[in-house]
Amino acid sequence: MSEDKSILLMLAYLCISTEAEASLIRKVQILDRFDMKDEDIAKVCGSSIQSVRNARALGKKKRKRAQ
Repeated sequence: MSEDKSILLMLAYLCISTEAEASLIRKVQILDRFDMKDEDIAKVCGSSIQSVRNARALGKKKRKRAQ
């Protein structure tokens, strides 16, 4: 793992550490701002890659309904 990727993962973890009670959907929305891959988001959130993909899809559906 490159040093830059390690730093990015550490910063991403720090960003969601204050969101301990947040849903996976909210965490994915936050980490999407970093243009991270699904695998990296899954590592940071401690979940599976498919769970991250599902959370992203559900988040998009919720945003469309709110508009």
